[in-house]
Amino acid sequence: MDKELQKIREKKMNEMIMKSGEGEMKTEIEVNDNDFEKNVIESSNEVPIVVDFWSPMCMPCLVLGPVLEKLAKNYNGKFVLAKINVSQNTATAQAYGITSIPAVKLFKKGKVVDEFVGALLEPQVVEWIEKNLAK
Repeated sequence: MDKELQKIREKKMNEMIMKSGEGEMKTEIEVNDNDFEKNVIESSNEVPIVVDFWSPMCMPCLVLGPVLEKLAKNYNGKFVLAKINVSQNTATAQAYGITSIPAVKLFKKGKVVDEFVGALLEPQVVEWIEKNLAK
C-alpha cells in the first residue's frame, strides 16, 4: 500500500510541476542538473518531453530556441519543452553525451526515443515532432 501511495504522490507532484499557476499545462520549463531526473525523466512517463540542450553563446541555439518555444505553445501540452543550459549544467550534458549544440532529445517513458543535432528549419522540426508524437 505504501508503494502505491508513493507512486500516486509522485504522479501528482509531477502534474503540479507541469502546471502553471493558472492551472494550465506548462508548455516550457527550465531544467538543471539538480532537477533533470524529476522534471524530465520522471515527467516523461506522463507526457513526452523535448529537451533543448543549448547555450547562450551558441548562435544556432539562439535560432532554434524560438522555433521550439513556438511549437511547444502551438502543440498546447502534447509535449513539454525543457530547456537546459549546458554551460551551467555540465553533468547532465556529459551524461547524455552532448558534444555539439544545439542538441534536442525527445524523452518518453524515461528514455530518449529520438534526437537531432543542429538548427533545423521549422518545417523539419514539425516533421520530427509529428513523427515522434505518432509513435
